[in-house]
Amino acid sequence: MQQVKTAEQFRELTASEGLTVAVYKADWCGDCKFIDPFMPEVEQEYADRLKLIQIDVEELEEISREQNVLGIPSFIAYSNGKELIRFVNKLRKSRQEIEDFLNKAIAVNETLKAQS
Repeated sequence: MQQVKTAEQFRELTASEGLTVAVYKADWCGDCKFIDPFMPEVEQEYADRLKLIQIDVEELEEISREQNVLGIPSFIAYSNGKELIRFVNKLRKSRQEIEDFLNKAIAVNETLKAQS
């Protein structure tokens, strides 16, 4: 998963036409560490349909605040610089819940593309 280091990089990645899903995390977060073992596999499974990027909420506090991320790990899908859908809460997320969210994000993006 590509680690985003600057606000400019975040804006550039989320402005693309394709579907980009930002994963907001922190090093100290136990629930974030819980998803680490299976996320590379999930990323590989979805590689042809979306791009996953990672944002450290402490490194990019400005972006996290701007995006109103209060609980981590959080997932927000973007396309063309706009937020499409989010999976944000303070609960631990299972692999199935993450995949369900990614599938919803893909469906939302496809619906919006079909309407334009």
